[in-house]
Amino acid sequence: MKYLIVGLGNIGPEYADTRHNIGFMILDELAKQENAKFYNMRLAYYTEITHKARTLYLVKPTTYMNLSGKAVAHWMRELKIPIENVLVIVDDIALPFGTLRLKPKGSAAGHNGLKHIEATLGHNNYARLRFGVSDNFPKGRQVDYVLDGFDKDELPELPALIDRSIEMIKSFAAIGTELTMTRYNR
Repeated sequence: MKYLIVGLGNIGPEYADTRHNIGFMILDELAKQENAKFYNMRLAYYTEITHKARTLYLVKPTTYMNLSGKAVAHWMRELKIPIENVLVIVDDIALPFGTLRLKPKGSAAGHNGLKHIEATLGHNNYARLRFGVSDNFPKGRQVDYVLDGFDKDELPELPALIDRSIEMIKSFAAIGTELTMTRYNR
C-alpha cells in the first residue's frame, strides 16, 4: 500500500517556522524520526518511509503555496497513488491553536494551497489534516499572521502537537481516515 503525504508550506528561509509552513515542519520532524532525508526532486522535496508494511511518500512542494496542486498532481501520477491514499497537511486559521482535525474531504476555506489543489485535481475529495493556528490577527492582516512565526506562548506546545500530527499521519496510513478521525478528532 502506497500513501502520498503532502505537507504544505513555502520554500525559503524567510518562511521557515511560520504558521503557514506547519505542513513542512511536521514532515521534517517525521523524516527526522525515521532517519529519512529529503531530496530536491521534481516540484518538491521528497523522501519515503515505511510504516506497518505501507510506504509513505513524503512531499513538500517547492512550487510555493499558491501552486501546490502542481506538485500534488505530479506525484500522484508519478507514484500511481489513488486519491483515497492522499493526505494534505495544512495550517487552518478557523481552528484554535493546537486543534488537530482530520477530514476525509472539504472546502478550501480560503486557503490558497487547498484552492490550487482543488482546482488542479478538479475536486476536493482528498483527506486533509488541519492544524489549528487560530485567527488572532486584526482584520485584513491574515497574510502577515500566517507568514509570521508562532507566538512565544505557543512555541512550548509545538513539539507535542507535531508528534501528535505524526501519530495521526501514521494512523491514517495504517487504519484509514474514519478510524483515525474517531481516535484523534476531539
